[in-house]
Amino acid sequence: MNKTERLLNLLKLLRSYRYAVSGERLAERLKVSIRTLYRDIAALQAMGAEIEGEAGVGYVLKPTFFLPPLMFTQTELQAILLGAQWVSQYGDAPLSEGAKDFLNKIFDVLPASIKNDNNAFTLRVGPPTSEKMAKETFQQ
Repeated sequence: MNKTERLLNLLKLLRSYRYAVSGERLAERLKVSIRTLYRDIAALQAMGAEIEGEAGVGYVLKPTFFLPPLMFTQTELQAILLGAQWVSQYGDAPLSEGAKDFLNKIFDVLPASIKNDNNAFTLRVGPPTSEKMAKETFQQ
């Protein structure tokens, strides 16, 4: 993994924690040495990332730091689309309409290479196995 990918992964990882996380834990998750982690955090701080750290407490990325959205992985995108398809088919009218609008917006911004690939999104939402199961699903 190159340094740019590692720095983006570090930012993504820090965003996923609500509270401070230890340097050892971050290094373990990124599969780097603690020394590399310290250098990467220093590099991000020099670029303007508001990462606070304290010995014995850990690191936290302040919520004021703006990071543009990262590209979804194929699996993340499939999960999002499958969930939205389910809501569009089985949600109440406002949610169903919102899910359809969401799907249209997502498809508008997908790269042509993904959008034009008929096999890119093979997951489909099937009908509930019974009316009782459908009602139980909505009540949860």
